[in-house]
Amino acid sequence: MIGLATIMVIIIVWGAVSRPLDRRGVTSAIVFVGAGFMAGATVFGLLDVSVESEVAQRVTEVALVLLLFSDAARLDLRALRHELGWPSRLLLIGLPLTMLAGAGVGLLVFPGMALASVFLLSIMLSSTDAALGQKVVTDPSVPARVRQALDVESGLNDGLAVPFFLVALDLANAELTTGVTWAVVSNAAEQIGWGLAAGLAAGLFGALLFRLAARRGWIGGEWRQIVVLAAALLAYALALTLGGSGFIAAFVGGLAFGRFSAQQGSAVTLFTEEAGGLLAAVTWIGFGALALGLAIPHVTWQIALYAALSLTLVRMLPVAIAMAGQGMRRPTVAFIGWFGPRGLASVVFALLVVERGVPEEETLLTTVVLTVALSVLLHGLTSAPLVSAYHRWYESHAKVHPAAAEAAPATLPRRRRHLGAADVELLRNGERPG
Repeated sequence: MIGLATIMVIIIVWGAVSRPLDRRGVTSAIVFVGAGFMAGATVFGLLDVSVESEVAQRVTEVALVLLLFSDAARLDLRALRHELGWPSRLLLIGLPLTMLAGAGVGLLVFPGMALASVFLLSIMLSSTDAALGQKVVTDPSVPARVRQALDVESGLNDGLAVPFFLVALDLANAELTTGVTWAVVSNAAEQIGWGLAAGLAAGLFGALLFRLAARRGWIGGEWRQIVVLAAALLAYALALTLGGSGFIAAFVGGLAFGRFSAQQGSAVTLFTEEAGGLLAAVTWIGFGALALGLAIPHVTWQIALYAALSLTLVRMLPVAIAMAGQGMRRPTVAFIGWFGPRGLASVVFALLVVERGVPEEETLLTTVVLTVALSVLLHGLTSAPLVSAYHRWYESHAKVHPAAAEAAPATLPRRRRHLGAADVELLRNGERPG
């Protein structure tokens, strides 16, 4: 109970001072990881978390699922399908190239590591987490097309990386009984196919029932938020039951719910997002308390070098290749390339590696932990100044080149409302805030 009380105290204190710190570029993840480290066994010993704990894995997974669902539910799917140029290149070209680049760097930095483990490490660190640089995807001073590309990429690449991760995990443990190509194809079909099916089933079921009940006045005001949360968890549970990706299911389920519930952009996703944020906060505190304490004694110069290259060259070069020929200027390429934070998905993958065990588990875990910790710090602290610098460049560039690629309009998720007392009362009565 001391551990739970400590976590709640940290969250309450952050909430009380979040606005002034956020304005100064201090993100919640930075505070939670730092506070968790101080409260962990390495310093004060107030938090006792086990890295093998299934609870830790589920909390992290559910946090990511709720955030993916709520983000997707606010997208305008009909408009977005005509604007997938940049996101699709980041996902279909940039993501595979990032995996290959990470593996190539791994072979050079860790020459004694098994090839399967090198690929496993690269895949674990290939997914991005836009939440660690939230200002980048919410600040209107960043061109809408750039924000859209980063937002959609972050929402989908977690699920797309899962089939490759599972195959690499089997290879690292010498458990693969078929050819690698067939294993990747079959895993991808299973993870993506069942994930899509589960997401569509849960999203449509929740959306259509919600729409019918709302029209007829059957649904109580307090249940409008809970139904959305239940739909997100249903998508996740169905996907795991069928053998698909819970992350793909969550994102697709959110898209389906937003499209067919007639509530897109409304405040009905507020509770789901806040619940995901709370679980993410618990995850980051646990990450700081446990992972940093375990990893720091095992950090070597090779691990530090790989972490630095993973956040720079391994991400930025594939982005530059993926965006070649799109009319994108170098500052935009660099901006998108830099803001590929590693976050919750990498932590989930690391927990799965611990659960299954691999021969080079210590090196893999330490490298992932250090990379994510550096990402939390560096992407959090640089988001505000780099957004300002990029905005200044974009304004001067757009004046000279009004038809620049960055200036093209794009559909973005509806921005989350900060509800006042009157808005809350409207929600309880089943009405939309104005």
